[in-house]
Amino acid sequence: MAYIYGLIVVGLFTTALHYFTELTNKQKAYIGAFLFILIMLAVAYNKYNASAQEQMLGVVTKYEQGKSVECNGVKVNSSTYSLSIGTYTFIGKENTPHYAEMIPVSSCK
Repeated sequence: MAYIYGLIVVGLFTTALHYFTELTNKQKAYIGAFLFILIMLAVAYNKYNASAQEQMLGVVTKYEQGKSVECNGVKVNSSTYSLSIGTYTFIGKENTPHYAEMIPVSSCK
């Protein structure tokens, strides 16, 4: 859906350039192509962020279900780590070998 909105915006801007400027057709084409590429990069960036967030939420869900999660070669589970929701970080619990160790959820599978 975002692609359609992007194309509509580029089309409206190109129409405005056609009627309200004295630029050559080549200059207008370059401006339109630049805007199209810019909008497509923004859409791609948003999709990347959404997939990364979905992956993090999947790791958190798995952790909250009591399953082990692997992060940088370390097995993380609820008996040795607690989850800080504000920063999405696993923090080693007291009286465990991983005490005060911090592992970001984004590094987990």
